[in-house]
Amino acid sequence: MTAPPLGKYLASTEKRIRDKAVKNLSVFLSESTNVLPKSDMDKLWKGIFYGFWMSDKPLVQQALATELSDLVLSISQTTSALAFLRGFWEMIVREWNGIDRLRIDKYYMLVRRFVNASFRLLVRTEWDTNVVKEYNDMLTTSGGPLCPSDLRVPTGLAYHLADIYVEELDKVLSLSTSPADILPAPLHPLLMPFLSLAAQTPVAVTCKRIQSSLIDPLFSALKTLSDEEQPKSKRARLATTGNQPGLYPCVVINSCYEDPKTEGSIYGHTLRKKLLRLVFEIASQPETRDSNRRKLYAAWKDSAEECEEE
Repeated sequence: MTAPPLGKYLASTEKRIRDKAVKNLSVFLSESTNVLPKSDMDKLWKGIFYGFWMSDKPLVQQALATELSDLVLSISQTTSALAFLRGFWEMIVREWNGIDRLRIDKYYMLVRRFVNASFRLLVRTEWDTNVVKEYNDMLTTSGGPLCPSDLRVPTGLAYHLADIYVEELDKVLSLSTSPADILPAPLHPLLMPFLSLAAQTPVAVTCKRIQSSLIDPLFSALKTLSDEEQPKSKRARLATTGNQPGLYPCVVINSCYEDPKTEGSIYGHTLRKKLLRLVFEIASQPETRDSNRRKLYAAWKDSAEECEEE
């Protein structure tokens, strides 16, 4: 099946034309009984990329970014949705270095929207272990945005992902009014792509950026809820924290370590200690670079000492 030539229609400043193009693309993707061949998927994403490139009004850009990312959820078959996502990440890695400074912000926004849609897809599958693994694989294997051994991957893309990843997870978890509506997010597998990159990257700044943008803020957030607190709902929990809720409030109250169906939500210090142990184990692996090993051990030691003081 050949990919449809929708790029110029997706770039239209007329909402009517753009909506029709997105609808046609959604129908095309949802009605496909088989996953598109890679060559066709590459052509499709090349057209989408340049269609988004030509969208030059902020409101059009925002709407188009949302419409494109929502296509992930319009695909009923999880296998096809994952193939569509893989095409997106391969396209972003391939084209990233050619994006000029005047357009980079809108592509940051597009990446953010697709991260959010990816989490919504994983929630739809109830954090299915195989689906989460396949999603992580597309992020970390050659051509993925978090691959530590692929020198073609732009570091700026990995930094942006580290900046927004947990924030977007928190937004998705906030879509429910009760933790029971969405199974707890399994933080161990969700964080593994970043921990593996921090351990194996040859770029020293990348390890530091992952620690400062993702690991440290998450561990800090997990200190805000004690093991004894059992919030009845997200809304009730947010109401008790004052006008300014803590960082990642929904991640804090609706996450687990690895298996949401058997573990349920794990609160506060217990989850933090499990994740600290994971950081230690990653640092201890033989494939971890020595310079990164020292940084990860230092991060583990600092947070472990905080836990003992508490």
